[in-house]
Amino acid sequence: MNRLYAFIGWAIVALGALHMLTTIRLSASSPTFRVWFFGSGIAMALVGAVNLLHRAYGPAAPGLRVVCRIANVFLTLFAVVAGALSRASLVEYLVILGLLGGASILSFVPSSCRTPADAE
Repeated sequence: MNRLYAFIGWAIVALGALHMLTTIRLSASSPTFRVWFFGSGIAMALVGAVNLLHRAYGPAAPGLRVVCRIANVFLTLFAVVAGALSRASLVEYLVILGLLGGASILSFVPSSCRTPADAE
């Protein structure tokens, strides 16, 4: 579970970075839309980073655990709404919700976080 959680965390960071890089290709859209699109990529990358921190320090950081779970749930809900409004394809839905939903689920599974014994 720990390795799967690490993979998903890094995949969310990569997806956020790709989202930010894609902003360059949005030449036909308004500057305001590009700023919001880039900001969404930042949010994704940060939630991925919070998941990686939770994976590493979750048992020792109850506040981080709460923040991570809340961020995962809200970003997953945001992705559902954004996908519906933007008419995302089935593949896009599966990738995004697979990563964000997977991170949400794994953030509630104690075995997905490292224990102090794992760090040694």
